[in-house]
Amino acid sequence: MGAGIASLAAAWELVQGHCDVTVLESERRPGGVIVTEHVDGFIVEGGADGFLAGEPDLPALAAELGIGDRVVSQLARGTALWSGRKLEPIEEGRAASLLGIEARSADVAKGFRSFAGGMGEIVAALADRLAGSLRFAQGVSGLVSHRGGWQVAITGGSAHDADAVVLALPAYSAGRLLETVGVAGGRALAEVVYLPSITVSLAYREDQIGQALPGAGFVVAPDSVGARHAVPLQVRACTYASRKFPGRAPDGFHLLRAFLAPGDGDPAVQAHAELAEILGIKGAPLWSRAFHWSRGLPRYRPRHAEHVAAVRHRLARLQPLAIAGAGYDGAGVSACVRSGREAGKTILQRLSA
Repeated sequence: MGAGIASLAAAWELVQGHCDVTVLESERRPGGVIVTEHVDGFIVEGGADGFLAGEPDLPALAAELGIGDRVVSQLARGTALWSGRKLEPIEEGRAASLLGIEARSADVAKGFRSFAGGMGEIVAALADRLAGSLRFAQGVSGLVSHRGGWQVAITGGSAHDADAVVLALPAYSAGRLLETVGVAGGRALAEVVYLPSITVSLAYREDQIGQALPGAGFVVAPDSVGARHAVPLQVRACTYASRKFPGRAPDGFHLLRAFLAPGDGDPAVQAHAELAEILGIKGAPLWSRAFHWSRGLPRYRPRHAEHVAAVRHRLARLQPLAIAGAGYDGAGVSACVRSGREAGKTILQRLSA
């Protein structure tokens, strides 16, 4: 259930184990919050733009899919802090903590990697290999035990029978389904908070930006408001996308990617206005593209891992059923791939027992 990266990874693992797999997705495209668009020679990321370089999960999967040579390393390194008056270099681990991202400084220090054509490449490769298994516009409305397996009800009235299920939906959707099949504590998984977020990509000519862009971007200090700004900034961080990874913009152009707190007004207009002040930008962007995530990255409650482990222990007493995704095992792309593949291995073990 679901066609985000965790679900696709689980399906790939199951296909490798010679299972007949069906992937159900309520949307009309795979990838979940991984969205890559190509605009006038620019590569625009709507969600995650890369993965931690020290984690092997994505390169290993890419190699299996025949696109291992498409993995690219981060170019520009270093992050600055906007204090309200100037940009000052800081440790990258501190930048992550200011944004509420759970990552060890040692891991962040190794940098990031991505794909030459954007993160959508790994989704496209998986979708291509699983093409006969994908079913779009088929949201799941119910799950019941049926003849030693499961019956999955689809919005609109149809149903699928399955020997096993990988539930790779967001925790707020999966929790309800788990409770209906008698998993004590399943509903509590729905209490994982998914924070809203907005990303805005903006394209400029190099001569529009009045200063050099050292490093890979900057974050905004939480206390910078009183230093210079009469009202709180909506921009929380900015990535110099065309400097961070190769091929993100044509020669002579810059691509910036701003992360905004939800607010009133047009986020693209707000992002440009604030970036223009911080970076000395002259004139309007050539174009901009905003992505709204009403439920973006999850934030875990205390003892989250213990709670997830308890739920998985209860799942072992049911017909084969596994959970996977950002709501359980980490929000990064590598963590989601790892979670999906582990769910696939769990199902294979259950089916062969």
